[in-house]
Amino acid sequence: MVLSGGIGGARFLRGLQGAAPDADITVIGNTGDDIHLFGLKVCPDLDTVMYTLGGGIHEEQGWGRAAETFAVKEELAAYGVGPEWFGLGDRDFATHIVRTQMLAAGYPLSAVTEALCRRWQPGVTLLPMTDDRVETHVLTDAEDGTRKAIHFQEYWVRLRAAVPAHAVVPVGAEQSTPAPGVLEAIGAADAIIFPPSNPVVSVGTILAVPGIREAIAEAGVPVVGLSPIIGDAPVRGMADKVLAAIGVEPTAAAVAQHYGSGLLDGWLVDTVDAHAVKAVEADGIRCRAVPLLMTDAAATEAMATEALNLAEELRTV
Repeated sequence: MVLSGGIGGARFLRGLQGAAPDADITVIGNTGDDIHLFGLKVCPDLDTVMYTLGGGIHEEQGWGRAAETFAVKEELAAYGVGPEWFGLGDRDFATHIVRTQMLAAGYPLSAVTEALCRRWQPGVTLLPMTDDRVETHVLTDAEDGTRKAIHFQEYWVRLRAAVPAHAVVPVGAEQSTPAPGVLEAIGAADAIIFPPSNPVVSVGTILAVPGIREAIAEAGVPVVGLSPIIGDAPVRGMADKVLAAIGVEPTAAAVAQHYGSGLLDGWLVDTVDAHAVKAVEADGIRCRAVPLLMTDAAATEAMATEALNLAEELRTV
């Protein structure tokens, strides 16, 4: 079982499928990035996993559809309808229209996600972390010198994380419950993997849903994570900015310590961070240094294999 955010998690999952082609993989997807735009429910992380594993992703970007066009976005702009900073393509619009129609008809997000996956056949069971509305907000500095909370998508897409983040809040998480099948999947897992997704706004938001962290900690199976930090910097994205907001240094060891030995059993760091192994193991987490750059399919599959090997090593202890 894998807890996944968007691009990093989706690409890792593709490697995991290559490393364990016969495995039944369940993915708990982050929905804290979800946003309502143009009257539609947009689920960026769920869609990125679905498109990546289903063969429809824009490979260079890592998000959005391949061979995309933007006629609808251009027409909306001509009407003065925004936000212009969030670009939905024409093919992508279709997914959000279907999702929004099904939600309006009374279907929960988990059932909608299952229906969408019937088209894409991602080869995994994709579950949203919750059917309830949870949105990650970031506390930032406003232009007038005050502080204001904005949706994570605005912080990342519009502002490009160029302003300091003072707090990260998964709004609605405390009142949410795990989606159907989530706790059952955790209880039935042979191993649980945290891919190199953002530890705050991706994996961290999933863990903020009451019951999920506790179920993982009590599952009695190896929990292995892969560091999203290499050489004291995120491979991509803004993990360093949001880690600073919660008082965690952007290092491979600090992220492992943030998850904690009560949750994490094993941790993979990149070879450039081999010096961190001793510190991580001193905190009671088995640690190995292996190549963690997803440069191509073979490298990603090798990463997944290392995670599975570490899980098996922990299982036999």
